[in-house]
Amino acid sequence: MTTLFIADLHLDDARPQITELFERYLASDEARQADALYILGDLVEAWIGDDDDAELPQRIARATRALSDSGVPVYFMVGNRDFLLGEDFAKRAGLTLLDDGTVHDLYGRPTLLMHGDVLCTDDVAYQTVRKQVRTPEWKANILAMPLAARRAFAAKAREDSRAHTGSTMETIMDVNADAVAQTMRAAGVDRLIHGHTHRPAVHRFDVDGKAAERIVLGDWYEHGSVLRVDADMAELRGLSVASGA
Repeated sequence: MTTLFIADLHLDDARPQITELFERYLASDEARQADALYILGDLVEAWIGDDDDAELPQRIARATRALSDSGVPVYFMVGNRDFLLGEDFAKRAGLTLLDDGTVHDLYGRPTLLMHGDVLCTDDVAYQTVRKQVRTPEWKANILAMPLAARRAFAAKAREDSRAHTGSTMETIMDVNADAVAQTMRAAGVDRLIHGHTHRPAVHRFDVDGKAAERIVLGDWYEHGSVLRVDADMAELRGLSVASGA
């Protein structure tokens, strides 16, 4: 059996082919025969609240609920684009919410699961904003706004994010090696799986003289990306828009 991991789909009405790929993949034999599916954040381009009445959240909920109802647990961890997603939507969508930094045992190997943004400690400006918007007070204020105002706010936030990304060195926006080592050491693991950076790869290194592994999930901007983990291996592979496999 296999456990599947995806992240950084950034589903958006502007890229309907990616939403369709997501729906097809969750209905595929590979997904329906998996031990579990983990979605490690940034499922959508922007989440404005569980009360969003747009069609996209409804499509997502139908796809994940169908997979969950088929007997495959679907775990979800919020990212920087969908941190307002809460228990109401999770219940409708058949999702089990996970805290960032959860350790799950995968076929006998404890593995640290993260979205990945907190590891990008060199990006001081981003970390400052992240700390501000994750407070209960900030989230409550945003969710109290009318949906139209929240949509406008989300659009402005996306513009600001693109401006920040375009003016910041890529190395600053990547994870910090010391932060990775410290986080893995604190969790007592030798394997970490995360998304956020859109740089899919398997990194092997040492932590305190012991072999360690960091697997970075790919984004879904042009095609799909999935990590398949079983008792013997972990494999990153792409999903074509045309076939969904």
